Amino acid sequence: MTDYQSPWIVDDLVIFQESARRFVAEELLPNEERWAKQQRVDRDTWRRAGECGMLLLSIPEEYGGMGGSFAHDAILNIEQSRQISASLGNNVHSGIVAHYILRYASEEQKQKWLPKMASGELVGAIAMSEPGAGSDLQAIKCRAVKDGDDYVINGSKTFITNGYHADLILVVAKTDPEKGAKGTSIIVVETENLAGFRRGRILEKIGQKAQDTAELFFDDMRVPQANLLGPVEGQGFIQLMQQLPQERMIIALAALGGMERALTDTIEYTRNRKLFGKTSIDLQNTRFKLAEMQTTYTIARTFIDDCMVKVLKGELTGEVAAMAKWWGTQRYCEIVDECLQLHGGYGYMVEYPIARQYVNSRIMKIFGGSNEVLKEIIARTL
Repeated sequence: MTDYQSPWIVDDLVIFQESARRFVAEELLPNEERWAKQQRVDRDTWRRAGECGMLLLSIPEEYGGMGGSFAHDAILNIEQSRQISASLGNNVHSGIVAHYILRYASEEQKQKWLPKMASGELVGAIAMSEPGAGSDLQAIKCRAVKDGDDYVINGSKTFITNGYHADLILVVAKTDPEKGAKGTSIIVVETENLAGFRRGRILEKIGQKAQDTAELFFDDMRVPQANLLGPVEGQGFIQLMQQLPQERMIIALAALGGMERALTDTIEYTRNRKLFGKTSIDLQNTRFKLAEMQTTYTIARTFIDDCMVKVLKGELTGEVAAMAKWWGTQRYCEIVDECLQLHGGYGYMVEYPIARQYVNSRIMKIFGGSNEVLKEIIARTL
């Protein structure tokens, strides 16, 4: 690996990079195995992350955030991926939920919710996917009907990151099913002591086991109409489309960090593994495979870095973000597979990091919009 530094990581971000690296190494990694067994982080971990200044990094200080930019979110995201620490669902909490509230909530709501999210007192989640609707958000069935000053919400959601701990959930629901996408709204649900709100089981996944992923059920759940993320109904689909480019960049960045870790570990392993009286890296097949992967990683890094520069300038388009997400995650999964192969039988053992990356990486081609859906989005712009 080279000493290349991404052009968007300026001097003050280098300092933060060290803090992020230390936070992951000291606060998350020592607990990953225990959290994987219980399928969730400890609730106090969120408060500890808040104490360490690792939540709401790009939310203004006036709302309790750290006052940074998306570059700070990106660095922590990459560092978690590099260290194979998928436990803390901070990308959803800070990178997604907090920004919906910042952009679309009222001033009173921002002051009410964001400081508590920054401290870890509130954990955020976004509930889009349903048992019959994943990447196709227009197909959701969850319904919100006005009744007095409330919405009465019925439906269910699945695959919800942070669903077990979430105190504040952005629920995507149909407020007018006859209008299709234009009848979709986002309603903020405060879960504490909320009648009609029920958490289902924590879903058992093949990877990212320490990050809780839950089912949610709403049975005549009453939520104040003031909690509409608005200020008017029918804006939900537009809001989702406006926020998705940054969300997809979060996934692309995690893929980039994962590629780097997989390659670094594999180069080191092949330097020490003996085959036919030589080290593995002395064999032509190994060298060619590593050369191919290093080239792919370099292309990915250059492309995603360019996307980051555009994000920070507010210039990244939805179709280019879709390209970064689908191409980055596809290449990441391919690289991890090749790296595992170069580890031989040991690559299949969970004690080796590459095995954990293998199962953790697979979901990245699915969430944030499946790669097939993203290709369709790109194709529509041609």
